[in-house]
Amino acid sequence: MKRLDKIIPHFSFEGEYVGAEVCTDGHINDTFFLDYLSGDSMKRYVLQCINHHVFRRPEEVMKNIEAVTEHLRKKIKEQKGDPDRETMRVVRTMQGRSFFRSPQGEYWRAYHFIEGARTYQKVENPLHFYHAGRTFGQFQHLLSDFPADSLYETIDRFHDTRKRLNDLVQVIEANPAGRVADVQREIDFILERAEETGVIVDLLQSGEIPLRVTHNDTKLNNVMFDQVTGEGICVLDLDTVMPGSALYDFGDSIRFGASTAREDETDLERVALDLKLFAAFSSGYLSMVKEFLHSAEIGHLVFAVKLITLEIGMRFLTDYLDGDRYFRVEHPRHNLDRARAQLKLVADVEAKTSEMERIIQDILDGQLKEGA
Repeated sequence: MKRLDKIIPHFSFEGEYVGAEVCTDGHINDTFFLDYLSGDSMKRYVLQCINHHVFRRPEEVMKNIEAVTEHLRKKIKEQKGDPDRETMRVVRTMQGRSFFRSPQGEYWRAYHFIEGARTYQKVENPLHFYHAGRTFGQFQHLLSDFPADSLYETIDRFHDTRKRLNDLVQVIEANPAGRVADVQREIDFILERAEETGVIVDLLQSGEIPLRVTHNDTKLNNVMFDQVTGEGICVLDLDTVMPGSALYDFGDSIRFGASTAREDETDLERVALDLKLFAAFSSGYLSMVKEFLHSAEIGHLVFAVKLITLEIGMRFLTDYLDGDRYFRVEHPRHNLDRARAQLKLVADVEAKTSEMERIIQDILDGQLKEGA
């Protein structure tokens, strides 16, 4: 842990430093847990080195996080909640900043650790997923009056599905890895749905749906759950918080959490959308957002599940055709396996669209019980 010796003194941690351990769950930033003895009790912090190859403007990332967490704390206090548990808390540097830039050009930041809570890597039961939906819905609810256009777009056009399609077409034409001939079926599947890729972007540009503060990585493992009650406490990993559409956040939660198989499942017969999990998450989510979402947003919730799944499938296929330059792979066909699993899920969502829309309407009509 010698790497940390010159970093830790720059932050205003409370107590006497005891030790540190590496967090192995993250895949982008280097994360460490720090233990401090404060009085008669131990206090824990999270220290991270921001991956500035992924987040090329770390100062903008931190400005977004500062603005959003300060707004969240204010709203949570107004609602008589506990802001120390219900949102992330940045630890300031000795100079009062939200990050420290080392002489080597590394960007470091720290958070207070949330005690008595945990994360999950997969959905264990529908009620569990219901609480995840409530937590992401609460996050959007608390930020519904935040001026989204004041935030930085830290990853340019991150959720612009039409752009993702154009990226794929360019790679197909260039064929840098010589793999195009082997994936014509996948290419045809995507191109048959090309006209749908611009739907959400066009809705934003026309003003039919509003620009909102969005999380952009709404996987289950970015929710902290109370270890006693099992309820969601707060949303983690705010690096990708920026302006966007709430539809992408909803869709990605379902894509990842309600799938019956792994993201890289090779047995495509196992890949499907679990309608019970879809109903559970949607019930929790809508309980928090139905009062402020626009009708056009609610009307496109099911479509958003399909679109974000198609987008992620395109990204995996693009990277496969480009020689696996972006996503970390474990074997040469890993990105292709991922792409095929996503496209199979798209097809299943299409087959279940009517049922999914009925579920949404039943929730709105109050006919579906919480967590059902």
